[in-house]
Amino acid sequence: MIESGSLLVGWREWLVLPELGIPAIKAKIDTGARTSALHVDTLEVEERDGVTWLRFSVTATGRKHAPRIECAAPAIARRTVTDSGGHETLRWFIRTRVELGGTGVDIEINLTDRRNMLFPMLLGRSALSDRFAVAPGLSYRLGRPNLRKKALDANPHG
Repeated sequence: MIESGSLLVGWREWLVLPELGIPAIKAKIDTGARTSALHVDTLEVEERDGVTWLRFSVTATGRKHAPRIECAAPAIARRTVTDSGGHETLRWFIRTRVELGGTGVDIEINLTDRRNMLFPMLLGRSALSDRFAVAPGLSYRLGRPNLRKKALDANPHG
């Protein structure tokens, strides 16, 4: 049963991570995973005024030759995550905004190596909570974000 007010999404969707400067990224919507995960190509940890910051690069489309996007965010935690194969890894977590079909929510994301996965991002059930309902038979139900409009909004003279 779909809760009133829940946005219906497919098993895979395009997301926007505006605070990280990522205008579009393919994600698997995974109710079997508790946390959300983002593939990072590189990851550096640095201290700024007593706060741990993470500098990382993301290839948003998942294609090999796509441009990398350089990102930075304060770390909120470093925790052990158990993957679907039962393997435990220690991962850094950040908190950032994700936009899905025009709905924006703040979520926790762990940064990891997903290069062997089909999708560079996984949106887990804690991010979905009661805001989204997943229809496993649907794919990219909400469409791709309007990259041209986002580019013009960011640079109205361009």
